[in-house]
Amino acid sequence: MTTDLRERLRISPEKLDAINEILLNPDMRVVNDVLAVVAKYGTPEEINAKADEAGKLENLLKQVEASNPEYRADLQWLMEQRDNGAFISVADYRRKLLGGKADEMSFADEFAVTLEVSALQYFPWLITAAKEAIANQTLMPGRFIRVRKMKEQEADGDLPAVAAGLKIIGASYVDTLDTKGTDGSNIHLGGPDTITGYFGGVGQPNAHALKWLDEYLYYYTNYGIRQVLNVNPGTVLVGYLLHRLGVDIEFKISVFMGNDNPYAALWTLLGAKLFARDDGTSPLIGFNWSNSVNNETMEITAQFRKALGFEEVVRFEHHITETFKNIVRQPYNRRDELVELADHVANISAKHEGGDPALDETREHPSDILDYFRDKEEIIAAGDWAYLERNFLDKMAACNETAVALTKQGLSFIAAEHLH
Repeated sequence: MTTDLRERLRISPEKLDAINEILLNPDMRVVNDVLAVVAKYGTPEEINAKADEAGKLENLLKQVEASNPEYRADLQWLMEQRDNGAFISVADYRRKLLGGKADEMSFADEFAVTLEVSALQYFPWLITAAKEAIANQTLMPGRFIRVRKMKEQEADGDLPAVAAGLKIIGASYVDTLDTKGTDGSNIHLGGPDTITGYFGGVGQPNAHALKWLDEYLYYYTNYGIRQVLNVNPGTVLVGYLLHRLGVDIEFKISVFMGNDNPYAALWTLLGAKLFARDDGTSPLIGFNWSNSVNNETMEITAQFRKALGFEEVVRFEHHITETFKNIVRQPYNRRDELVELADHVANISAKHEGGDPALDETREHPSDILDYFRDKEEIIAAGDWAYLERNFLDKMAACNETAVALTKQGLSFIAAEHLH
């Protein structure tokens, strides 16, 4: 009986024909409007060539020199520290924790967990973190998430400086475009005080999906910004279409999408498979789970992620810590669960959005998700700059605690690849 029922789920080729009829219909506006935005920037090949050129380190450094020469000196220092071997190696890090035993152990590199910190809002914080990592012989993460306003960071030189800095240290990163809901796209919502109204992607209504596409292509072609956050089902589809057209976009799905069960994940990955290129690649490179998921949800999803050919393509991004205020009930710390998962589910990143709660709650200004939406000038005027930098460094410390926990269990991690 079960076999008979399963057969009813088979999808006939005619269903795919119906989809192609929509995509290839020259009168179908939902596709035509996407093609029109892309055409503003050239052919996909021309767009990729512009992005490749803009994203070269030497060209990013020229942009930094023009916008903020002080940052250029910091980047030179960072390159010198990297080249002089100032940062601890992975092997020495393991010996520091385990002694001579580390040389006899076999670490589970095939299940290496990417160390991730969010959010790297300002370039000076990267330099401060690097100095602490050298002084304390700790790790710089292999991945950063950024949520700062794009136009603001473009204006003060942070945008090319961070891009150059992370290229120097060998860390991947994601930027968050300004077209994300809090830009006033939903006229019925206000600012962060109504943030729950944006859940489910209602902050990108009507033509804002096209605005998001336009904004992406601007930063891609001018700065080589390849990976961005995606918070809306419509812009997820736009990303799939753009990649299918030949533009090398990459995106990660935000926690705000609310993917909290295997069926939500299956729906997203089915879309990725449907629009994957013929070589099997997809622009979906990061899948941020809802904070409510458990290990079983990720284990079930890992099964069909692998069956779809996406185990090495789509990273599971899982919050280990969260900001202390305005996002989850505290204390929130999923490190022990990660250690249980990390020996058999591949391609996971451990995302640290807050310090360890026991430390974070003691701070005069605990980490707060609403700080992401504040203007830099207002933060400085309020005297909060040092507090927010301390919050960031606490997240770095939490990330290192995760590396310690993994290492003690014979598990592996991915830190900044050019440093460690």
